[in-house]
Amino acid sequence: MTSRTHRTTARTSSEGRAVARTQTLLKGAAGAGTVRRTTLPGGLRIVTETLPTVRSVTFGIWAHVGSRDETPSLNGATHYLEHLLFKGTERRSALDISAAVDAVGGEMNAFTAKEYTCYYARVLDTDLPLAIDVVCDMLTGSLIEAEDVDAERGVILEEIAMTEDDPGDCVHDLFAHTMLGDTPLGRPVLGTVDTVNALTAERVRRFYKKHYDPTHLVVTAAGNVDHAKVVRQVRRAFEQAGALDRTDATPVAPRSGSRALRTAGRVGLLNRKTEQAHVILGMPGMARTDDRRWAMGVLNTALGGGMSSRLFQEVREKRGLAYSVYSYTSGFADCGLFGVYAGCRPNQVHDVLKICRDELDQVATHGLSDDEIHRAIGQLRGSTVLGLEDTGALMHRLGKSELCWGEQMSVDEMLSWIAAVTPDEVREVARDVLGQRPSLSVIGPLKDRQAARLDDVVA
Repeated sequence: MTSRTHRTTARTSSEGRAVARTQTLLKGAAGAGTVRRTTLPGGLRIVTETLPTVRSVTFGIWAHVGSRDETPSLNGATHYLEHLLFKGTERRSALDISAAVDAVGGEMNAFTAKEYTCYYARVLDTDLPLAIDVVCDMLTGSLIEAEDVDAERGVILEEIAMTEDDPGDCVHDLFAHTMLGDTPLGRPVLGTVDTVNALTAERVRRFYKKHYDPTHLVVTAAGNVDHAKVVRQVRRAFEQAGALDRTDATPVAPRSGSRALRTAGRVGLLNRKTEQAHVILGMPGMARTDDRRWAMGVLNTALGGGMSSRLFQEVREKRGLAYSVYSYTSGFADCGLFGVYAGCRPNQVHDVLKICRDELDQVATHGLSDDEIHRAIGQLRGSTVLGLEDTGALMHRLGKSELCWGEQMSVDEMLSWIAAVTPDEVREVARDVLGQRPSLSVIGPLKDRQAARLDDVVA
């Protein structure tokens, strides 16, 4: 059992000046699951979760920057920079970086999202000092040489091409653009061929210096870790790089705001020669801070979150019209999306869309049954716990919670919130979200008469 506590200790220098502040955010039995946060005077936050029964650690550094922080001409810069931080520092070449982690059997990677970026390494607990040194060096000492920028440009263009060749992936970018338009959230994380070709080393360096200040970074580690040792090692690495020179800096606050999406009846179509038609039917959802997000999670699970869900049963099990069909939610700081995805033969696209639209309308009008809701609550509780059974998932939860909410929630608290959802709350959310007029995105080889009928789906 994990309990919540906010015990705070402040370390001071010999002159009496506070230099670090440590808080025990969650206290676990016998130390397991204990979450601590230390904030250094340069504004750098270090959050750890201790699991003494495992032999691995996942160490990560999160940057409070994503593709939504880009101007139109900089679209793709955040992802480009993610690649470039692996290309070398004053102390290590690109080969040195990868070889150091490979030599101890570790794994290292990174990812860019619309509101944050993460760099991480998973290693044996005894090799954690190496992982800290390598990842911190990458984040604080990247050279971003012009030749590396030019060489990596080809790699990123291939990644864009790979995404374009995967319509099941590409349709999600199309749906975001259909719903959010030419806005930072509506543009693709990878950027476009034109914007990536236009990025220069100097522009990327300026972006790096602006967004990778310690006040924008959160360091996380989950596994068999000693919090005090992690703090000392991280602090040493940042100080050696001269990244903690400011002593009066404070961490940036989580993103905030409220923006109501007013999209309805929009249709995005990419006519391509694919074997399947890939469709997403959806509407505005909820911001990630919305108090109703727990009920939204239950609704999403019951609608398209598993083999017993409404959509899976109606589209796949009863009619055999699709292999993959599911629903999902995306929550951002100020808005959100809800979507239903399906991949089917092109000549059956309208049958699939009609079933999906009918089910959404049915649930919006009449709600889900109590049995469906209780089953979804149980499924969501179980998947929440099972999804946090490794150090990588725990590290991800620590970083995202710190950046997006500014606080840590225990697994028990999350399970309590899910269990407390009532059928009436789920039905109210269904009316509010599913009762909106949907929009639609489609990729596939639709004939002219099929394409002409798409407007009827969202009417």
